[in-house]
Amino acid sequence: MTKVLFVTGTDTGVGKTIATAALAATAPGSVAVVKPAQTGVTADEPGDLDDIRRLTGLTDLHEGIRLLDPLAPTTAGRRQGVALPSVDTHAKTIEDLAADHDLVLVEGAGGLLVGLDDDGNDLADLAARLDIPFAFVLVTRSGLGTLNHTGLTVEALRARALPIAGLIIGSWPTEPDLAEQCNLEDLPTTTGVPIIGRIPEGVGSLSRDAFTATAPSWFS
Repeated sequence: MTKVLFVTGTDTGVGKTIATAALAATAPGSVAVVKPAQTGVTADEPGDLDDIRRLTGLTDLHEGIRLLDPLAPTTAGRRQGVALPSVDTHAKTIEDLAADHDLVLVEGAGGLLVGLDDDGNDLADLAARLDIPFAFVLVTRSGLGTLNHTGLTVEALRARALPIAGLIIGSWPTEPDLAEQCNLEDLPTTTGVPIIGRIPEGVGSLSRDAFTATAPSWFS
């Protein structure tokens, strides 16, 4: 049984946080969410975990480090002169939470190969440290260009023998254009990975009740 789902994306801004919130809202049993590194916010500003709390009511949320610049964690940490937690530290947090929860969701920063610690380890390296069952969910864009970006990330995951649970389209438009309609068929065909969810655009502004009530309909 998969105890940990890593939520990564083909790029930054593809909808990982809303997808993570939707997964949390639909998961049975107890759920914890880990964000190893949050960048681009001050100590007093809401981060991604605050959005997840707002949309789901979940309170078991764990942020590894917060950095000021809206950059990759390794870059932001270097500019700020801050030592980053190691991926081994993050792995222990995740495994400890998995011992007490049915599911732990881990939202990455940016894409799969963005550095998370001072040794240059990334989300793929973090996952490889775990001694418990895990899988990756890949959040992707709907439009033109997504076939290549998604294929590259899937290839990187497979090259590292990291299991992939499925693709989630992070922002599905109300009126999809031709490329978006074709990508629904082409994404699973070209990658060999099923689309397990489509998050409608704009749902991050829903109330908590509306979000949690409708989230199950976004997954297949």
